[in-house]
Amino acid sequence: MDATIYHNPKCSTSRKALQALRDAGIEPTVVKYLDEPYTREQLVQLFADAGLTPAQAVRKREALYKELDLASATDEAILDAMVEHPILVERPIVVTPKGTRIPRPFEKLDEIL
Repeated sequence: MDATIYHNPKCSTSRKALQALRDAGIEPTVVKYLDEPYTREQLVQLFADAGLTPAQAVRKREALYKELDLASATDEAILDAMVEHPILVERPIVVTPKGTRIPRPFEKLDEIL
């Protein structure tokens, strides 16, 4: 099965998802999105595929979220912030032929394996 994981190696959930893919016999394409930032078009497509809005996919626990006052921002402004600061995108994002998920809670990963 082809799979892609938008990965942050410093994130325990991201590492856990990568290991779960490998444990399932899948060697995914690993995109370190902090090194290879998202484009706006990518984020729009990934969120649409996952059935999420930018407001649902933003990392609310990131200090930058509060600093940029994203709690009261539009989806367009959140997308702009995510493109400029990819650390704001909830992680990981996993894409397989069965769908796209941000595995939070982690069991959501099972839906696309």
